[in-house]
Amino acid sequence: MKTKLNKLRELIRYWDETSIDPTDKISDGSTEIVSDANDESKKTNIRLIDRVLTVHSERKLVHGMIKGFDALYYAAAVFVCLVLSSALIYMAFKLPAFGIADTPHNNEVYERYIEHAVDETGAVNAVAGMILDYRAFDTLGESHVLFTALMCVMILLKNTPNSTVTDPGEKLFDLRDDVPLRNTVRCVFPFVVMFGAYVLLAGHLGPGGGFSGGAILGAGMILLSCSYGDEKTGVFFNEKVFKAVSCTALCFYSLSKTYSFYTGANDLESIIPKGTPGAILSAGLILPLDIAVGLVVACTMFGFYSLFTKGKI
Repeated sequence: MKTKLNKLRELIRYWDETSIDPTDKISDGSTEIVSDANDESKKTNIRLIDRVLTVHSERKLVHGMIKGFDALYYAAAVFVCLVLSSALIYMAFKLPAFGIADTPHNNEVYERYIEHAVDETGAVNAVAGMILDYRAFDTLGESHVLFTALMCVMILLKNTPNSTVTDPGEKLFDLRDDVPLRNTVRCVFPFVVMFGAYVLLAGHLGPGGGFSGGAILGAGMILLSCSYGDEKTGVFFNEKVFKAVSCTALCFYSLSKTYSFYTGANDLESIIPKGTPGAILSAGLILPLDIAVGLVVACTMFGFYSLFTKGKI
């Protein structure tokens, strides 16, 4: 391309300096001298072509700068990844070996969690006691982060009444007519919901809790929506239900932990009984807090899926 542009430039300059039209010379061999008007027109054309060539050179320069920036960006990304990976690997090797009794992590905080968690929280699962009692303020912030993230996604992706955006590939990848998938979901969905409810309600008794149980319930709703469409899920879960459930769960969590923070800070005895450790209705506020967190997580998962795929809940 560069060679052709240089040849074109030389041809135009030859035309201007000799006042001879090369095209006439090629066609019939004549070498007539053009008039002054034609000379002025040729000079104008030369200036225009020079301008075009200049713009072309500037564009090539800009493209070269962009390519250079891309190369620098990729090099910086690789460098940062290598540095962070090396730092993490170095820190992993510096961690104390598993099972050592005198590790710095075995301090009085962990000893108190292990020795007094059941008496102070009523939860057999010490992890649930730590997450929803000792450091429940941190879990409250995590739940609000999930809710805030979903609200931001809804603001950005929610369809408006005048929205006419359609996805041409939506019909191509529509799974509602997939008979094997629908039959499978029809058999599996009740067990998914049952298992999610079990994990959610038994979090203070064993492994599980609000985050894991809510994730299972959210995955079940996504599976139902994939196979049966919005019509089926919209019967029991729509935008109004989503807002009501999310706001109610967060308000309940905030109010209940405000009471706990107030009584704990003022060394007051809570009126909420801890129950018998190991019973389903035990651990004080941990069970209802698990339910609240699970509802927020399930709504967040299904809300993200619905907004990214359909623009609505």
